[in-house]
Amino acid sequence: MGEYSADLLDSVFSAVSDPTRRAILARLAESDARVTDVAGAFPISLNSTSKHIRTLEGAGLVRRNVRGREHFLSLNAAPLAEAAAWIEHYRAFWSEQLASLEAFVADREAAARDTGRDADRDTGRDTAEGAS
Repeated sequence: MGEYSADLLDSVFSAVSDPTRRAILARLAESDARVTDVAGAFPISLNSTSKHIRTLEGAGLVRRNVRGREHFLSLNAAPLAEAAAWIEHYRAFWSEQLASLEAFVADREAAARDTGRDADRDTGRDTAEGAS
């Protein structure tokens, strides 16, 4: 597994753990926006929205550009790429584990079918007759 910054991962996962912050990221994925435009999309105060934005900025997911009195926000998806790479490592692990489990279950089912055929042979019954 590659080296991942624990602090970066902690801040990214913390930032995206909140549905309002995920919605802000989704909005900024469409296009850059003014803080007031982003805040207008939520039923919370501008101050509360600003706190969410600061959390996203702290995680490096949002950049702010000030032009006069206007504050424009843009998405910086690079930290998400590192978090996705970290998750991908564990997806591969679970895929291997699930493949092993699937093989185990298939082997058990095959063994059970073989045991059933052996029991029918021992009693001299045909499996089709035994089902009648």
